[in-house]
Amino acid sequence: MWACRSLKVPALSILWFASIFSTLPPESYAVEFAFVGARAVGMGGAGVAVTTDAFATYWNPAGLAMSKTIDIRAQVSGQAIDRMGLLDTIKDVNDLNASSSPAQAQALANRLNQPGTNVSGIGTAGLYLKGYFGDHAFGFNVSDVATGGAFVASPVTAVGNTVNGQLGVRALEARQAAFSYAYAFAERTFAIGVTGKIIQGAAYSSLINVNSAGDSATDLAKDIGKAKLSTAFGIDVGALYRPSSWLRLGIVAKDINQPTFDAPGGGEFKLTPQVRSGIAVNPWETMTITFDADLNSNHTLTPGIKSQVLSLGAEQTILSEFLSFRIGAFKNMQDANSVITPTAGIGLRIFALRVDVGGGYDFRERGALASGTAAFTF
Repeated sequence: MWACRSLKVPALSILWFASIFSTLPPESYAVEFAFVGARAVGMGGAGVAVTTDAFATYWNPAGLAMSKTIDIRAQVSGQAIDRMGLLDTIKDVNDLNASSSPAQAQALANRLNQPGTNVSGIGTAGLYLKGYFGDHAFGFNVSDVATGGAFVASPVTAVGNTVNGQLGVRALEARQAAFSYAYAFAERTFAIGVTGKIIQGAAYSSLINVNSAGDSATDLAKDIGKAKLSTAFGIDVGALYRPSSWLRLGIVAKDINQPTFDAPGGGEFKLTPQVRSGIAVNPWETMTITFDADLNSNHTLTPGIKSQVLSLGAEQTILSEFLSFRIGAFKNMQDANSVITPTAGIGLRIFALRVDVGGGYDFRERGALASGTAAFTF
């Protein structure tokens, strides 16, 4: 009788998480939910309900307590979207010379002035560790999550065979050391977890002149300027509920205390709360189907672009997880220019060693993401 009654608490807890955090308002500047780890990337960016390895320190700290493993993982992931061909247009502007016609210059200015012309990117890298003691689990990571974008800051004009204008660039690199703790109840039916993070923020905010070729040619990487450094503390909380062996429900709220960092030239960048839920189903032992959804939307560092992502993925393992095959897709519901982006991945396990790769491609906006992971699990 006690076990039956205890299952009511996790369900109420998950509803409580959702009702509280999904109502938090977005702020002017925030960051997007990064896809960390090749397994999640291969499954469309779904990881809240399925991640029980060391990457749970990022995805959902409650997942740490759902498996008795010692885990060491290293990963690097990157994602970029070039909307309306901004980078190609800048390259064409740099190629203008004395033999170029005014019509060519005007055409490039018109391309840059199209609504929604911008580029955004997310990059992550880090080392992640996990351990356990009975129903207690611990995790630690040293990682870097960078997000940013470039956009047309003022109308671009053409004068003769030259193009004049400015691009705005905003970026935030969150260099963090995170410690996670999780505890499992009722024979791992339910788990809760918390992550505390010390974050050094490297903030960039600058205006870059659009110029033709030569020493003054536009170079986003070179001209981004010097970072403004500041430090803040962040808190993530999560819960995971497993009512049966084939079903898991998870929710995580990241940066609930809204860490804030100084921006160059005044102002600030803020990590506003990101709330994401997930569900995972195992139709049979070697198959996992999972779905994630952002419960709130955030403005990003790229003006006019919000982030609220839906992710769907599946994984089939064979030969006792010697090989894992993954497919998935994701869609930013707040970005009118984004389409459903397909993803895929593969994993190889040889004793304690695991190697995974994953990636995806947006065929309309030429957005791409890729990830690689190496791990030892005991």
